[in-house]
Amino acid sequence: QVQLVESGGGLVQAGGSLRLSCAASGRTFSAYSMGWFRQAPGKEREFVAAIKWSDSNTYYADSVKGRFTISRDDAKNTVYLQMNSLKPEDTGVYYCAAATRRTVLDGTRYDYWGQGTQVTVSS
Repeated sequence: QVQLVESGGGLVQAGGSLRLSCAASGRTFSAYSMGWFRQAPGKEREFVAAIKWSDSNTYYADSVKGRFTISRDDAKNTVYLQMNSLKPEDTGVYYCAAATRRTVLDGTRYDYWGQGTQVTVSS
């Protein structure tokens, strides 16, 4: 069994920063990519950022480009999402996910998901 545990969410004012962490544990698996998704109240889950494991190429939603950075620490089995210049529209539950299949953007093809961490940005 694979566990993904997110942390680092919270309440922040617009313009502030947060760093989310996603720690992987349990059964060893070969990830094709790891990503962050978010879901705002009343909205569908959306892609935020992903990192492809083989070459560490990164991918971002247009809405977060230039503000968010995804990174990895192999020694800690952890993926991070550094979020700067936060806006109220960034509010939502942020989920970490891991894909063993060939995908980066498509959340339906991710195999493992964390429980989510709440991010609230006040105006």
